Amino acid sequence: MFAVIQTGGKQYRVSPGDEIDVEKLPWEAGVELELNSVLAVSREPGELLTGPELEGAKVLATIVRHGRGEKIRVFKFKRKKQYKRTIGHRQDYTRLKVTGIVV
Repeated sequence: MFAVIQTGGKQYRVSPGDEIDVEKLPWEAGVELELNSVLAVSREPGELLTGPELEGAKVLATIVRHGRGEKIRVFKFKRKKQYKRTIGHRQDYTRLKVTGIVV
């Protein structure tokens, strides 16, 4: 059984027991969430429910922890203009543990 959910502008394929990193959520660690933006659910191999068949479907998850991703270095450069700039970025994330899928 798996579901496709949308959170933080991205889509994730999740199954019960999975841990995923999503865009930072405003709740504290240990809080149980209901993710209602379910795009598709598969109960059995070969079966896929989408659209109006998913009225009331939700994914239950628990926030495990918050963290920051690896540092990404960005180097900007314009030739012949003596312009060089190096900046870095670390994205905040929230780790979720999926506890169940309700259809």
